[in-house]
Amino acid sequence: MQKQISILGCGWLGLPLAKHLIQNGWEVKGSTTSSEKMKNLEAEGVQAYNIELQEDRLIGNISGFLEGSELLIIAIPPGLRRHPHSDFVSKLERFTTSISDSKVKNIIYVSSSAVFKDHESYPSFTEHYRFTPGEVEESQLIQAEQLLLNLNEVKTSVIRFGGLVGKERHPVNYLSGKTGIKNPEAPVNLIHLEHCILLISEIIQQKKLGKVFHGVEEIQLSKEKFYTRKAKEFNLPAPEFDHSQVSVGKEISMTWTSRELGIKLSKKV
Repeated sequence: MQKQISILGCGWLGLPLAKHLIQNGWEVKGSTTSSEKMKNLEAEGVQAYNIELQEDRLIGNISGFLEGSELLIIAIPPGLRRHPHSDFVSKLERFTTSISDSKVKNIIYVSSSAVFKDHESYPSFTEHYRFTPGEVEESQLIQAEQLLLNLNEVKTSVIRFGGLVGKERHPVNYLSGKTGIKNPEAPVNLIHLEHCILLISEIIQQKKLGKVFHGVEEIQLSKEKFYTRKAKEFNLPAPEFDHSQVSVGKEISMTWTSRELGIKLSKKV
């Protein structure tokens, strides 16, 4: 595997990941959809490319971005909450044509635990859960994973992260002082940015391609207890929860991931 990586999406996760890889001897090509952010990437030692995936076309120097890299990391948010009617799968599918024309042999795709549905029974989902045809049909997130996992002549690893937490990014900041928050008894599935970078780095270093991984920290508290405690810790007004309806949620297991990579995550969230 060459010491050059292309990262599609140098945003909240992609840029710190790029900086970490550069510190560890990799050359990194990184993309952004914003021409203003090009200088930020270049200042961090990233070879910057202005690339945007659209449903009907690709914008930017895709071949230059992929040239010389055998490993591609895809870390672009689908944006389906903000734009629920956009066709994220079509954007990715158009991009895979460029992958086929390149020398990329391995992909790490950053996905989300949101591929799994919440339920009042709080099901525990493992890395090897098999989606039903109905689940696949209903979810662009699942379709995107399967598109990349089924590419010919390319080995794709998928890593599904829980909610992302960082130095200045924590859900309690959003929930603080709010009322009527649903699902107070639901499990909490979060992961710190540093652990995201650790897991991706280990997948690269150990060459664990063609597999599905999970990334969540072990939080043995309900949503209400966890965020009430965090609000106190951050000196913020506590959120208030709605107990009038049955809570729904899910547990994300990373037991297999921990064993496969030889990693046990500490608690940072």
